[in-house]
Amino acid sequence: MAMKMQELRSVVAKGRAKVRQAGGVRVDMVRLAARVAELEAEVQECRQLNLRLAELTDLVQELLLPVAQRDEEKLAELVDRYSSQLG
Repeated sequence: MAMKMQELRSVVAKGRAKVRQAGGVRVDMVRLAARVAELEAEVQECRQLNLRLAELTDLVQELLLPVAQRDEEKLAELVDRYSSQLG
């Protein structure tokens, strides 16, 4: 039966599963766990960048509207939100 992720992390953290045979291929569980953690961090970074891109797209879209159709309060809110993330 497959080990649950939390159990696997516990085993790896304790160093009990450093190397294991899996179909004739040596698998370094510690390196694998480190790589998974690295990939999780990269995915989180991509999510944050995608959110910033979406917010910037909203801002640009609002700026491109003709002045008569522009919602100045919404525009000010979008600019403030985007600016606060830069600094």
